[in-house]
Amino acid sequence: MRRAGVGAVAAAVTWVLVAGCSSEGAAGPGPERGSPAPSGSSAPPGTPERGRVKVASTLTTDLDSPWGLAALPDGDLLVSSRDERTITRVDTATGRRTPLGEVPGVVPEGEGGLLGLASRDGWVYAYFTAERDNRIVRMRLGDRLGPPEVILSGIPKGFVHNGGRIAFGPDGMLYAGTGETGRTGLAQDRTSLGGKILRMTPEGEPAPGNPFPGSPVYSYGHRNVQGLTWDEDERLWASEFGQNTWDELNLIEPGKNYGWPRVEGRAGVSGFVDPVAQWKTEDASPSGIAYARGAVWMAGLRGERLWRIPVPAAGAEQSGDPEAFLQGEYGRLRTVLAAEGGGLWLTTSETDTRGTPGAGDDRILRLEVE
Repeated sequence: MRRAGVGAVAAAVTWVLVAGCSSEGAAGPGPERGSPAPSGSSAPPGTPERGRVKVASTLTTDLDSPWGLAALPDGDLLVSSRDERTITRVDTATGRRTPLGEVPGVVPEGEGGLLGLASRDGWVYAYFTAERDNRIVRMRLGDRLGPPEVILSGIPKGFVHNGGRIAFGPDGMLYAGTGETGRTGLAQDRTSLGGKILRMTPEGEPAPGNPFPGSPVYSYGHRNVQGLTWDEDERLWASEFGQNTWDELNLIEPGKNYGWPRVEGRAGVSGFVDPVAQWKTEDASPSGIAYARGAVWMAGLRGERLWRIPVPAAGAEQSGDPEAFLQGEYGRLRTVLAAEGGGLWLTTSETDTRGTPGAGDDRILRLEVE
């Protein structure tokens, strides 16, 4: 286990007027574990401005490049290995792992490989990098994975910025965060699936009510979306890698333009949606997010910390300031998933070629949230 360094500087994050993160490189200095960002915001009544999280237990260790995480109806977890191309079932009572098989067609390279997972109605959904594109498949779940059925292909692929997070929304539709693969023009091109949030039926068809008829594109102008979650009001939140200045947490609205590459972070430019919160590049490098107990919880890769961002009530402009937890204690953090009872599952990401693996890496942690 890693421990936070001594003499860390004060947090540099606030609601809306804050700083962001670009790459998955080494972590820079930041706030000590649990220290709050600068105060000054006022939380709406009933909104928890401050919270706490602690690691209750380690579910399993020695995972190789874990990326996607999905919960099954019986409470077990599915975890994908980006580089090994496998999906494993993890018993959340005992930590026992059961290999389900390798997903055919996955071509790991750079930030690509077997990425996000979702589960619904006896199917396992997977987002992965293939030979010529990124695609989404589904497989019947049994003792072994069934053969993959491609439901969406043609998502641009690259050595970097492949996106990869998928999740089912409260509306029963499948959402996917994609990247622009380093070709910045794709984000503003509504005919491309790169640099977007996509919304589709479980069969991969453009979802009814999408803002652009006949298209799965739900929002655009994104650089690299790797986190999706919904709050109690069924609002969609997304985390996004910036380039050199700002990383973002965005409140997603259908058909809206989130600015990349014209805008990075909060700019107040007409026609583009500003992020709700943003971070300096050394403090975040965000991947997965989850909603629990009035806040979005965001995993930081380069930042090596877990951010708690209290979300404003519907119609309110802001809530409390973000707080950082677990800084430097477990290294790079990749995926957060809501657990029963208001807790969280959290995966580390030290074996993804950009970390410094130690004994037991990588692992799935069980977090208690207050």
